[in-house]
Amino acid sequence: MRRRLVNETWSHRLARLAVRPLLGTGVTPNQLTTLRLLTGVGACACLAVHPMLSLYGGLLWIVSAFLDRADGELARISGLTSAAGHRYDYLVDNGVNVLFFVAIGFGLAGSPQLGDWSILLGLCAGGMLLLCNWMAELYESRVSNERVIAGAWGFHVDDALYLLGPAAWFGLLMPVLVGAVVGAGIMALVILVRLRRLPKAPHPVRQPA
Repeated sequence: MRRRLVNETWSHRLARLAVRPLLGTGVTPNQLTTLRLLTGVGACACLAVHPMLSLYGGLLWIVSAFLDRADGELARISGLTSAAGHRYDYLVDNGVNVLFFVAIGFGLAGSPQLGDWSILLGLCAGGMLLLCNWMAELYESRVSNERVIAGAWGFHVDDALYLLGPAAWFGLLMPVLVGAVVGAGIMALVILVRLRRLPKAPHPVRQPA
């Protein structure tokens, strides 16, 4: 059975339909990535500043998560893919996703459940997520035909990002933060084990001078 790729998920298909009218308009994938950055930072600012802004923060986050799909789809269907664009998209995605958990850690500071420990949890969740992404990139660079975490039924683990918006609306960011620390820690261990099971790359044989 052929492995389902990430860009075959329902979210990517919807993004592909949404960006198709942009063909020939001068809108570039990097512009969508920049909009993804701005909406993501705006969402994080709302969630870090005051709980009363959670409605706006959650809405901005969903828009940002969708733009995460849209920029890549526009690049593919317009033929504007590039190594520099991919790197920019990668850095923005990692930065915004890490910032989200750091932001809700600050936003929950002083809460009855976590107190100021929420800031440390936010930093831990963001750091573990960054570590997972780095190890996943390392794994996929060594196993080109396999993703470290495969999707199923038209969904991928990244689609869980959409749920963070409703979580902000319904006051569920505290369990999300705790779950992120535990989940990212487990995921890091899983990826580390898979990395260690890969055969070591052979050392190049030096030819005599």
